[in-house]
Amino acid sequence: MTEHDGRGGASPAAVAMIVARLYRQLAQASADDLNLTYAQLSALARIRQYGPIRLGELAALEQIAAPTLTRTVRPLAEAGLIGKEPDPSDGRSWLVSIHEEGRALIDRIRRERAELLARRMARLTAEQREALDRALPVLEELLTEGAPPPDGEPG
Repeated sequence: MTEHDGRGGASPAAVAMIVARLYRQLAQASADDLNLTYAQLSALARIRQYGPIRLGELAALEQIAAPTLTRTVRPLAEAGLIGKEPDPSDGRSWLVSIHEEGRALIDRIRRERAELLARRMARLTAEQREALDRALPVLEELLTEGAPPPDGEPG
């Protein structure tokens, strides 16, 4: 049952809880066999989207400090998922880019998450699917205030 805000709408706490639970379930569906954190998967997805990219720019997109990002991407490079090279336009900076293994991993994760969600959505009635379709623009609107672009998310 959904908690309401007293004005006829769902409460912010209820929306946050449901969205977080759904995301966590989707993330766990593909991350169980990976030795990567959410932060690492997010960085990998952004590197795929924007790379080659400077570490400082990636840190800004991820909204984390540069030293934290350096610790985040190190295991990605060690696993052969990304490459790191000096920035030819600024010798003090590094560029990171995704390798084929990293691209394949992101593709697999997205496919697994989509398959899980498709199975769950298949259980919905036509009326529930229509309600979900109507809710998507509203949920997307909630992403716009101060959030990084949603297409950079790992899944």
